[in-house]
Amino acid sequence: MRRLALPEGGIQGDEPLLWCAAAPYDGALRQLLLRQRPRPEPALMAALALEWHRCCRQVLPGAVLVPIPSWKRRGNPLPLLLAQALARWAGPATRVQPQLLRRRHPTLGQHHLGRTLRQRNQQGAFVAIAPSPLGGGRQARPPLWLVDDILTTGSTAVAAAAALEASGHAVQGLLALARTPARRGL
Repeated sequence: MRRLALPEGGIQGDEPLLWCAAAPYDGALRQLLLRQRPRPEPALMAALALEWHRCCRQVLPGAVLVPIPSWKRRGNPLPLLLAQALARWAGPATRVQPQLLRRRHPTLGQHHLGRTLRQRNQQGAFVAIAPSPLGGGRQARPPLWLVDDILTTGSTAVAAAAALEASGHAVQGLLALARTPARRGL
């Protein structure tokens, strides 16, 4: 982990939605995540989640973590694995609920798309399951956080949050392991 040089306290922002990340998606962390997508190492995911937990631990107690799903059959396994590892570090009151969100239809790969095309590409891409009606009185639902490995423009997270909110969920924001440094055109 020292070789990754993760910043103390991670990085946070509020555009296009509230987010917290462990580090910029650059250098050694970028290379590590690219190698993990096809064959993730559980021990490494747990170690990364521990570092990530240190910068977002205040929002995790009692939270529901919803990993952003891939549309590919053999899609990116990292959001689910990272959410599970993060929940283990956060404690038993934090739950992972991947079944709350699914892809409605395939989308284009986004790595070569700019901001506007990413937004169009993700519009209507998700469908969410409505929360179960709460028996009797209206009880507060636990905070819900989306989980992804990389945040670039936020188009995917915004589309996922819109689907969840349309189904009655209150999305607090996004927990991303890494945040792509700002570039022109994105």
